[in-house]
Amino acid sequence: MEIKRDVYLNRMIARMNNGFIKVITGIRRSGKSYLMNKLFYQHLISSGVMQDHIISFSFDAATDLLLINEDLDELVRANRKVDPKKFIRYLDSKIKDENVYYLLLDEIQNLANFETVLNGYLRKSNLDIYVTGSNSKFLSSDIITEFEGRGDEIHILPLSFSEFYPTFKGSKDEAFDAYSLYGGLPAIALLASNEQKVQYLITQMQNIYIRDIIRRYNLSTNYEIGELLDVIASGISSLTNPTRIANTFKSQKKVILSEPTIDKYINCFIDSFVLSKAKRYDVKGRKYINSPYKLYFEDLGLRNARINFRQIEQNHVMENIIYNELRYRGYQVDVGVVEGFESNKNKQSVKKTYEIDFVANSGGKRYYIQSAYMIPDEQKYEQEVKPYKQLKDSFKRIILVDKTMAPRYDDNGYVTMGIKEFLLDSNSLDA
Repeated sequence: MEIKRDVYLNRMIARMNNGFIKVITGIRRSGKSYLMNKLFYQHLISSGVMQDHIISFSFDAATDLLLINEDLDELVRANRKVDPKKFIRYLDSKIKDENVYYLLLDEIQNLANFETVLNGYLRKSNLDIYVTGSNSKFLSSDIITEFEGRGDEIHILPLSFSEFYPTFKGSKDEAFDAYSLYGGLPAIALLASNEQKVQYLITQMQNIYIRDIIRRYNLSTNYEIGELLDVIASGISSLTNPTRIANTFKSQKKVILSEPTIDKYINCFIDSFVLSKAKRYDVKGRKYINSPYKLYFEDLGLRNARINFRQIEQNHVMENIIYNELRYRGYQVDVGVVEGFESNKNKQSVKKTYEIDFVANSGGKRYYIQSAYMIPDEQKYEQEVKPYKQLKDSFKRIILVDKTMAPRYDDNGYVTMGIKEFLLDSNSLDA
């Protein structure tokens, strides 16, 4: 089954021949290699690029390594990386004219001194370079700096719901339930049974993601970071910071974990794309509030696997899905904070701080979005729109609910729509 990833493919196409190394980053198993080696490769062929002007090489594939006369047994025995001299000789033999060659390199971290090799090839005007990688170093967000400012990042998330739904055999509601529980890693869409999905996610989280973080940051044990990930997983969509987490460790787990250590581990998760941080933004004051903040998982299936598929509170899960969807659409996403006044029981005007779940920005466009889950009555509706009434600008205000509902405007111009309608329509924010 071919899973369409048109958003990312179009981002790659838009960057063709821009003079930069296109670096496809993302959490392991999110589909980086599939995007580059199949979808982008097919685009090049269909665009008229000759096959011999597409040089595709995987540094973890035995068949490719044999092309450059690497000794496979010695590579494993010595635990060494691929000899760059052998690869350079091979690559030079493939470039035979001045026309553009497209260089697609997978698992580039397995090539010794790959940064130096690629920076050198940037000086060739007829090479357009694309790379992926999956180890703990390459997963990190700082890999772009390795290319001396000549890296152009394309960050890929696991499947969005609009990418996942066409792969699912069932109704829209059933697909959303499955997506909320098992997430969007491409392999999940292809596994047949729920038992297989559960086992895959548990194994990936423990043996791949946590292991990579331990290796990259030279951590001595996975116990503390595993426990920390459990705490974060239990509190997605809630405001947090190292102080609050340290207090949770002390009160619930009877463990002392220092705030600097917690902050360090959280940054490890963020750098490795397991987690993403949403800062609070003072809308009226036009400034960021660094603490507290919210943490969301790049993939909900991994989050749910970490807590053994317990605590699947749909309102928190829905908020995480909305956050990832906005990022998938290319928005910068913050948690909004706005101050206003309301009367207390004594009819005195008191200052209050209201939270807007998401402030989504892209260029000059902005949207305010509330994840309401359910609005059973007028009182709940008023609670959701109260932050909107404090705003003085004219940007669109949206409320998302967990029901089938086409976009509907009220007298104030606020839009309410169903979560699935929002996710499946790429133009839903402008509906």
